[in-house]
This record gives sequence, structure tokens and C-alpha cells, in this order.
Amino acid sequence: MRLVIATCSVDYAGRLSAHLPMATRLLLVKADGSVSIHADDRAYKPLNWMSPPCTLVETTDDVHVWTVTNKAGEKLIITLHEVHHDTSHELGIDPGLQKDGVEAHLQELLALHLDTFGDDLTLVRREYPTPIGPVDIVCRDAEGKTIAIEIKRRGEIDGVEQLTRYLELLNRDPLIAPVRGIYAAQEIKPQARTLAEDRGIECVVVDYDVLRGIDDPSLRLF
Repeated sequence: MRLVIATCSVDYAGRLSAHLPMATRLLLVKADGSVSIHADDRAYKPLNWMSPPCTLVETTDDVHVWTVTNKAGEKLIITLHEVHHDTSHELGIDPGLQKDGVEAHLQELLALHLDTFGDDLTLVRREYPTPIGPVDIVCRDAEGKTIAIEIKRRGEIDGVEQLTRYLELLNRDPLIAPVRGIYAAQEIKPQARTLAEDRGIECVVVDYDVLRGIDDPSLRLF
């Protein structure tokens, strides 16, 4: 990973156009080729980014300029007026997010109870591999269409972002595309639900005790 702190301006040219005026920002270039631009706020969300596959060309004629181009021809042009820090680090292979006991057990139970998400679903694989980590469950519906399911104990925005990245990669594979997403959790925050539905991702609230067979909803008074 390469980390650059620079006073820069940024222009995006593609389906739309966008401009970031000059300011000091953090630029991240990851091993997968992605480039993202961050301010000193917004938690993890970048101001702008280019997802892989893309190419980065640096020119230093009169001004130091990065031109990042993706396969669709969209460009992210970063003009570096002053570089304050530039360093690279080899992070190695990441083992991925390790789920806690409840999430791991939820994944196991839901793989056995796919009817939670609809009728006539067939399991393809748990921990379906992608270049950025495994999808919890991948299955097919009665029409043979692929479904990717991300499971959390508590459904928050970061989980929606994670599933969005998985769907973007999976939908590049013509053997399984189109792939739709389901976000499953014991509790889903309103902001996460809004973001998921805006991206065409279905939200499903699951009951851990019912899945374990220690609670019967038909016996509840409320």
C-alpha cells in the first residue's frame, strides 16, 4: 500500500464530472490497483475513488499529476501541488474479517434454513471466495439466479458497503451474473436499511433463538 499526504486538487471525468478544490488530503494506492482520496473526517468513506481494474500514470513535467483510468475510460486526475509524505508498505495477504461466535453460528444455521430468504433456494457454498474476502452464503433461486447473502449480528452501514463490494465483483463473472444481494442480521439499523434498499439489496431480520429451535413465535403473547 502506498500512502501519500499531499496538497492537491482532484477532477473526475466520466458519466458525471466532479471537482475537489485544492486542500491537503490522504491518497491511498492499494495493491489491487484501487486509488482513493480521503479528508481528515468521514470515517472510512473516501471523497473520491477509482475501483480496480484501473491504471495509474504519473507525470512530472511542469506539475506533478496522477491520471487514474478505469476500463470504462473514466478518469480521476489528481494534481499534486505539494507532497508532504510519500511512503509504501507491503501488508501481505490479509486473512479477512473473523466473525464472532454468534455470526459464525448464524451463518451455519442460515445455510441450513435457506427458506428464511425464500422458497426453493439451493446452497452453492458458504464462505464463497472473492479477491477481497469470502461471501457468507451464495445460493440460487428456483430460476437459477444467484443470490449473495451477507450476515451480521448487528446490521450497520459498513456491512452494506461490504456486500456492495462483493456484488460488484461477483457481477463481473458471466458464469454467475446477475447476482442480487441479501443483507441479514438480528437487528438492522435504519440508516443501513435505507442504504441497502437504495442499492437494490434486500434486508432480512433473523431470529437467532428461532433458528436454534429454542423459541417458538406461535407461543408468544406479543
